[in-house]
Formats: sequence, C-alpha cells, structure tokens
Amino acid sequence: MWLPRISSTTVTVLLLAQTGLLLFLISRPRPTSPVAGEERVHVLVLSSWRSGSSFVGQLFSQHPDVFYLMEPAWHVWTTLSQGSASALHMAVRDLVRSVFLCDMDVFDAYLPWRRNLSDLFQWVVSRALCSPPACSAFQRGAISSEAVCKPLCARRPFSLAQEACRSYSHVVLKEVRFFNLEVLYPLLTDPALNLRVVHLVRDPRAVLRSREQTAKSLARDNGIVLGTNGTWVEADPGLRVVREVCRSHVRIAEAATRKPPPFLHGRYRLVRFEDLARAPLPEIRALYAFAGLSLTPQLEAWIHNITHGSGPGARHEAFKTTSRDALNVSQAWRHTLPFAKIRRVQDLCAGALQLLGYRPVFSEDEQRDLALDLVLPRGPSSFSWASSTSVHPRP
Repeated sequence: MWLPRISSTTVTVLLLAQTGLLLFLISRPRPTSPVAGEERVHVLVLSSWRSGSSFVGQLFSQHPDVFYLMEPAWHVWTTLSQGSASALHMAVRDLVRSVFLCDMDVFDAYLPWRRNLSDLFQWVVSRALCSPPACSAFQRGAISSEAVCKPLCARRPFSLAQEACRSYSHVVLKEVRFFNLEVLYPLLTDPALNLRVVHLVRDPRAVLRSREQTAKSLARDNGIVLGTNGTWVEADPGLRVVREVCRSHVRIAEAATRKPPPFLHGRYRLVRFEDLARAPLPEIRALYAFAGLSLTPQLEAWIHNITHGSGPGARHEAFKTTSRDALNVSQAWRHTLPFAKIRRVQDLCAGALQLLGYRPVFSEDEQRDLALDLVLPRGPSSFSWASSTSVHPRP
C-alpha cells in the first residue's frame, strides 16, 4: 500500500479498500502576508479539458501582477489515479487552498524529496516561475516564452515557487478537476481567501472535436472521470466523458445562478470561449476587472497577436498557447465533425446547450453554413438567453 509523505504542515490519512478509495487530507498552511499591505486576490479558473482553458490561463499568467499555476491538482490525480473524481474532490480542494496561500509544502505528498521547479506540472507556462525571484529568464513585466524559460529555469530550487508566490498580489490557478460548485463553498467562505471563480465553458461540439485530437493524452483522466478504478480510457465511442463534462457545467452554472448562496454574490463569472474569440479585448478587459486587474498596453498587443494568427493551430500544439485565428479555432468543429456525431452530442448535452446559449443544428447544411450564428446573445443577466432550445430536457 502506498502512503503519501507527510510534511510538517500536512496531516494525511489514506485508506485503500476493495470498495474503493477514501482520502482524508487536512492541511494547515502557514499564514501569508498580503503584498504591500493589500489583500491578496485568489482566482480559480474553473473549466474542463479542451475548453480554451490553456489560453485563458495564459491571459492571467502573462500579467505582471499574477502568480499562476496550471492544474496543480494534476499531481493528485496522477498519484491517486485509482480514485474517482468525486472521491478525490477533497484532496484537490485541499491542495488548491494551500497553493492559494502559497504553502507549497502540500506537494510533499506528491513529489520527490529533492525537486526543482520543473517537477511541477506545466511549470514552464507560468511566467512567474520564469521571472524573479524564481528565475531571471524574463523580467516580471515581460511576456515569457517556454522555449527560453525551460533551459534556464528548470533546475531552479522548488522552494523558489513559494517565495515567488508570496511576492504577487494575485494568485491564479486553472483547474479542470472540479465537477460541482458546492465542493468549493469551504474555499469561498474561508476568511483566509479572497476567492473569485471564473467558470469557462465552450460549445460541447467544439470540445468533442478537440478531445478527439488529444485522445491519448486524456486517457488517464477519462478513467478517473468515469470511475474505472485506475483503468485508462482512450476510446469513448459512447461519449460518456463529454456527457459528464456537460452535466458538470450545468450543475455549476445552475448552482451559481438559481438561488446562489449569499457568499457567491460578485464572486462568480461565467465566460464563454466563443465570446473571447469574437471580441478578445472587450471580453478580457471585463475578465480582468472581475479579478481586480487592468490591461496593460504590452498585454493588449500580445493578446491581439495571439488571437489573430493564421489557421487553427497544428495538432502538436494542442496543449500550447500559440498565435492562431481564434474565431477559426472556435468554429473548426463545423468543418470536421460528421453530422451524426454532432447530433449525438446535442442529444447528450441538450441541457448544457440550452443553459449556456448554444444553438443546435438540425442538418449538415446548417452545420456547414457559417452565416448561421450558433452562439446566442446574452441578455441583461448572465443567463438570460434568447434560446430556441427550451424544449430540450436537461442531461
């Protein structure tokens, strides 16, 4: 039986049994001080795989006031891969809370004793880990690149991640491993946190198309989503994972908008990837304002370049943020998916399409007709949709 290492600030109890996996992880992170007397802001980008979350993560990561990590809970899922998503929710939440408080000792349970910055999942996409005090590949106000950062900063001591985190006014984490909003309520009511949730969604038909391009990379995560007790799932002809993703978005959005708890007021924002693709700068200004950030001229130029490239991007760039035609990316599924598969996704995700404001197509001609807008406008409130799909049941 494997037991995670216990750090000075973490108490861990793990029980493995024939009936499944139960994990109890209680962390007591050290308190951290606000930056320059200000209250630190914590932002969780809550999304799902292949929803444009890497791009949105970079919108935050490249900001000079942000310490960013991409999917720190990847370490939980890879270490405890026999668990299910719901069984691992508490461990994921505990790790996220500790990282928000810049207590990196929480990784003692998931990483080797002797470790460098490069032991963190996707560390190189964090500008903060490529900038002082973590590393000197880039100045804090510069736009970083993986190619330059990786050889210069990979062997830097892991302890510098904590030092860097404590020097920023904003800590932003991107996660795809929460499947309901209620599990986050302890974080939203935690007096040590100033948490804001960005709920990023994307048209499920586009998600499917992107997932099919990266099926091998998602096999282990698919198994955890489906609760297969550690069996990886690459082929998913029944689209079970997409159905679960759609259901999770409906659960989260409904919890946030239909009789939400008072502590959620002003701390939840739904963002559609398609809206970002169509009007990047206005949408990003609003997103930054929600997080207490402002758009700098340098960031504005970078955002324009990154969203006005040519084409949808190469397959080997699936997990990278490169210069692409954002509008082309958002509609690529309309050229490539067979209509039979689109119809299946629409049946499985009818409730998500309705709630999030995506129009279904009823023929291959409608699918290919790019003059037919499938992204419905938002009304006065976040969920006042002029939807023609109200007859569809929830998934």
